[in-house]
Amino acid sequence: MNAAQTAFRSARALVDSGILQPRVDRLVRQGIALRRFGPSPAAGLSGAARNYPNVPYVIDEQGTLTFAEVDRRTDAIARAFVAAGLQEGDAIGVLCRNGRAFVEAVHAASKLALTILFCNTDFAGPQLADVLAREGARGIVLDEEFDHLLDESVLHGRRWVGYAEGVPAHPTLEQLAAFPARAPQAPNGTGRLVILTSGTTGTPKGASRQGAPLPAIVGILDRLPFRRGQVHHIVAPMFHGWGLLNFSLGLALPTTIVLRRRFDPVETLRVMAQYRVQSAAMVPTMLQRVLQLGPEELAKHDTSALEAIPLSGSAIPGDLATRAMDAFGDVVYNFYGSTETGWASIATPADLRAAPGTAGTPPMGTDLALIDEDGNPVPQGETGRIFVSSMLRMEGYTAKDLRKEEISGRMSTGDVGHLDEHGRLFVDGRDDDMIVSGGENVFPREVEDLLSSRDDVVEAAVIGVPDDEFGQRLLAFVVPVEGSGLTDEICREYVREHLARYKVPREVRFLDTLPRNPTGKVLKRQLRELPLEA
Repeated sequence: MNAAQTAFRSARALVDSGILQPRVDRLVRQGIALRRFGPSPAAGLSGAARNYPNVPYVIDEQGTLTFAEVDRRTDAIARAFVAAGLQEGDAIGVLCRNGRAFVEAVHAASKLALTILFCNTDFAGPQLADVLAREGARGIVLDEEFDHLLDESVLHGRRWVGYAEGVPAHPTLEQLAAFPARAPQAPNGTGRLVILTSGTTGTPKGASRQGAPLPAIVGILDRLPFRRGQVHHIVAPMFHGWGLLNFSLGLALPTTIVLRRRFDPVETLRVMAQYRVQSAAMVPTMLQRVLQLGPEELAKHDTSALEAIPLSGSAIPGDLATRAMDAFGDVVYNFYGSTETGWASIATPADLRAAPGTAGTPPMGTDLALIDEDGNPVPQGETGRIFVSSMLRMEGYTAKDLRKEEISGRMSTGDVGHLDEHGRLFVDGRDDDMIVSGGENVFPREVEDLLSSRDDVVEAAVIGVPDDEFGQRLLAFVVPVEGSGLTDEICREYVREHLARYKVPREVRFLDTLPRNPTGKVLKRQLRELPLEA
């Protein structure tokens, strides 16, 4: 595609989506917001609140808030953050499920140009404390259910509660929002978004970036039927890069977002019907659970308004995309990328009909290459390491000594794949032994080290095995101390107490010894060749 064609398609995407519109007054208001806050969630909200003040922005279990209401409320919340001592550039953690608390915490922090640290709701207490300390967090907003994970002394006085059912020990965002407040002073710069991702050791790493730039958003809008004024149900958790991208896209247009704290397949269908949802962003496991309800349950809910089910977070298993399109129409889109690189490719419904399981082709502004171990491009049809150049790539890890491999300006996704004769990408797997279970990245060593730390365990190894629902599941092999009485449940409960839920092995098998090579390295290939059932 030449420069003229790219410019034409970009302009068409901006017009079709409603971002570029003939109302000069609205463009001026949005321009003022961008000048005040820079490209950020705060700018998106400020412009939308002035252009569409009475349009619903957030619909959750607590009710509906308009753009103007969220703008006013987050002014008050931001003022409270300042009163507690937070300053531009400080980091604040957000540990909230999908709902207004997540949205308002992000906007209030963005108005102050704070660094927003998105925390996984499956974190165990030690993980959460370690991440907050390592990233230098000076405050945190967390739902009441997570408050017990932190010692009372951690961030005392700069700890606020999002969603609460009882009487929390710390001030709530709802209480802060009730106070009248003028807009906070405009920041000098733009805040950062830090999304946590796992590294080769399995320790969560912070990938830092600003908000999604407009050219990157245009590349996505060129592929998806997203338009201003739609209703989007963000089913995927918004602390992940995938849910967060949909949040950013919706704000750029802007759209109404419907949120639910926990995923339930029947509730997802009910929400689609009640609010005439036009887009429902999920991870493949969620869509699979919706389809498992069966034709009779699906028929009870009118989902005829649905125009897109964007998927990402893990590989689409088997014929999931085809079955979903047979049920809902040709509305499934498959996004592929990584937290570090941003989105590498998008598969449209036509792509998925023609080649089920494909990750599609790069959108505008994205360059993708498959590279061999010597750094050379691989021929079409052959497997190579996937490298991407994208406007959505991270600025870098927050730990300055960490780097992601790059070749010729392209960054590694950590996966290997191949291209078919039409240039469509197929992801063949990881170029290391990382396990992707239900969209979550798990590195075996972290679980292995934890299990091996027990006095009744000699050694342990963890692998990923195929799973119809989650893509992969964790299978642990443990060599117990003779006569210890160690059981499957004891091992699993021990991991559950110390690590995130998605890192708990679904099965633990006991062996007398682990197979090793002459240098002592565990031969996981031999473990994978063992029968899956003991």
